[in-house]
Amino acid sequence: MTQDRAETLALQALAWMAAEEEMATRFAGATGASLADARDRLQDPVFLASVLEFLLQEDRWVMAFCDAHGLPYEAPMQALMALPGGRRHEWP
Repeated sequence: MTQDRAETLALQALAWMAAEEEMATRFAGATGASLADARDRLQDPVFLASVLEFLLQEDRWVMAFCDAHGLPYEAPMQALMALPGGRRHEWP
């Protein structure tokens, strides 16, 4: 996955969360970022990585987002790995 594609997917996730009242409330509560704050950071790949990190906290959120966009369930994690600040180090 390219960084451009990952950023697009993260923007889709943010738009999906904003449209889901429960998700928008949870995201704002967890991050302290309002929707206005999010709009100001749409070009920030590190912020976009944090959007995906939030989404990935719950399998049901990942599944609902992916189902709504016709994506495989592993797409958000692949996108996160392609963004700066989103690299994960797995234990051997």
